[in-house]
Amino acid sequence: MDTHSALYQQGRQRLDQLKQLPQRQEQTLQERLLEYGISRRDFMKWTASVSALLALPLPFSNLVAEAAELADRVPLVWLHMAECTGCSESLTRADTPDLDTLIFNHISLEYHETLMAAAGWQADENLEHALEHYKGNYLLAIEGAVPTANNGAFLTVGCKGQTGLQSVRTAAEGAAAIISVGTCASFGGVQAAAPNPTGAKGVHEVIDKTVINLGGCPPSEKNIVGTLMYFVMFGRLPALDMYNRPKWAYGARVHDNCERRGHFDSGEFVEEFSDDSAKNGYCLYKMGCKGPYTYNNCPTERFNSHVSWPVLAGHGCIGCSEPNFWDDMADFEKPLGRQLLHGLDATADTIGAVILGAAAVGIGAHTVASLFIGSEKE
Repeated sequence: MDTHSALYQQGRQRLDQLKQLPQRQEQTLQERLLEYGISRRDFMKWTASVSALLALPLPFSNLVAEAAELADRVPLVWLHMAECTGCSESLTRADTPDLDTLIFNHISLEYHETLMAAAGWQADENLEHALEHYKGNYLLAIEGAVPTANNGAFLTVGCKGQTGLQSVRTAAEGAAAIISVGTCASFGGVQAAAPNPTGAKGVHEVIDKTVINLGGCPPSEKNIVGTLMYFVMFGRLPALDMYNRPKWAYGARVHDNCERRGHFDSGEFVEEFSDDSAKNGYCLYKMGCKGPYTYNNCPTERFNSHVSWPVLAGHGCIGCSEPNFWDDMADFEKPLGRQLLHGLDATADTIGAVILGAAAVGIGAHTVASLFIGSEKE
């Protein structure tokens, strides 16, 4: 309780400081909500859900509400490196804007190559102005891996032909906090897959500052907006795991909260994508699901306005929020079997007992045998 009280007071002080800064958006957040027919009640329900998402007690929902309204006081610079823009699209491509989209729109977005109207020299000038004018106060978000081979020559940006590597390092110098949005920016992603001719790396590998990694291809909009809101509210980084991912989003395995978990415990597995077991929603581990090795909140937060996620839709998790997933998790439609996994050179039976927690969930011997017969034959 003392810890929460101290954190609440820190948030209160942070928001009082933001109140002293000028409003940067023409519309207030409340005006935006009314424009899209979102009631105050819906807004408060959203703040309560964000508090729960961030593993904060319900009283913090008042801080979340105030932080959302003051979000335009925090300048955001968003850079694109080697990527597909899918992370931005997961947040902005909503046919009917929801609260997450509106909160992102309300933030003072100073530079974003996909969303801004400026181009050419004007775009370069806008970026340079933002980095100088808001030095030490802006939040830097980076989407995409950073090519480093040949001094970064595989990616050049803007009229001056600056490399992506130079852009990241320059922007990082004056940032108050840095977020790697998506697996490419966090760990290199598919660009860093073997043989990686461009020398693509995660942002944290090319700068000397702490970086928050939001793994996922793409991460859910909740994880992006939740991280932005945490920084707006407290002006600091959340608790991070060993890969610098926020624990509130990446603290549990996909397997732990999967709606198919009961079938796993009962030894009920899909053998082919077209069989009756697939139609009945059985466990997809034998079809290559990497949920037991992947840390993310996909089962609870889902995608597309909380509608679905890959496993619910019928395909196994591919482990996209983990480092080196493209190489370490392949083949995506076969169980891992005997592989080096997170430093553990384990047989399938050991994975069943240790990684999957077979003993803890009381899986019978017949279940373990059924689960891994296919893996051992690979």
